[in-house]
Amino acid sequence: MTLNQLHYVITVAEAGSMNRAAERLYITQPSLTSAIKELERELGITVFHRNGRGVTLTNDGAEFLLYAREIYSQYEAVMQKYSDDEGLKQKFGISMQHYSFAVKAFVNLVNKYDLAEYDFAIRETKTKEVISDVASLKSEIGIIYQSDFNRNAITKILRQNSLQFHELVDCDAFVYLWSGHPLADRDSVNFQDLSDYPNLTFEQGDDSTLYYAEEIFSENNYSRCIRVNDRATMLNLMKGVHGYTLCSGIICEDFNGGDYVAVPFNDPIIGGDKAMKIGYIQKKNSILSKTAKLYIRELRDYLGIPAPESEKK
Repeated sequence: MTLNQLHYVITVAEAGSMNRAAERLYITQPSLTSAIKELERELGITVFHRNGRGVTLTNDGAEFLLYAREIYSQYEAVMQKYSDDEGLKQKFGISMQHYSFAVKAFVNLVNKYDLAEYDFAIRETKTKEVISDVASLKSEIGIIYQSDFNRNAITKILRQNSLQFHELVDCDAFVYLWSGHPLADRDSVNFQDLSDYPNLTFEQGDDSTLYYAEEIFSENNYSRCIRVNDRATMLNLMKGVHGYTLCSGIICEDFNGGDYVAVPFNDPIIGGDKAMKIGYIQKKNSILSKTAKLYIRELRDYLGIPAPESEKK
């Protein structure tokens, strides 16, 4: 088994077609097919189902792809650190819950690179998919939050997927709403104040649990609730129906605009720690690429958080 074969499997899985993968790899389709078949014979498994519409992973192939991505990503990290090969196009992908500040940090990162030499990917998606993307090394880093309510469950899920969480910032809860909302000028608001307005929450899928919710206090029983799947729709509903969401209070006006405000949430009935601990997840024992380290630095700079001594070296 060679690194080239691992690269071929990863590329075919992403392309969903031998022909498209061969074009990306700049090799002939028969050569690619032969290399994949040789690998399958060596492994004693079938990696891909082949049909007229393309290829799909078998169960064995999906499991092998996890290992292939892990091995090849470490190879790329080493090459990025030590190689002077100008022809090696670097890859970097992140997955995240819906955080505009994380998108802003990504923009700052991308603007420092030549896009002709890098293959970037950013995925704003459901919590379960953030975890899955990093576990499968589809993304090198994921941005999620933990709270007193979900910490034990999320920690267990991360452990099962060989992932570790690194805290970046500890935030109090805020209510995010349109600047024309009747509560926008309040010094603080509570659940009683919000009871007449719809709670907006990011949809997490039919098979999700409350622990995957992106908003703090997801365990609260809301009488009015609207689920959405993107930030733009949520902002429109804040303005259109006076909806609100509970958030960290870290708002990027560059992307969300200046028509929205974050009002401190303060409810005497709610006990315990109401903080959101936002951080990044990565594969355990993995070597972060130079690009990943720079992205984390961009996050810290935007959030105004000093880097730990270990990251200054």
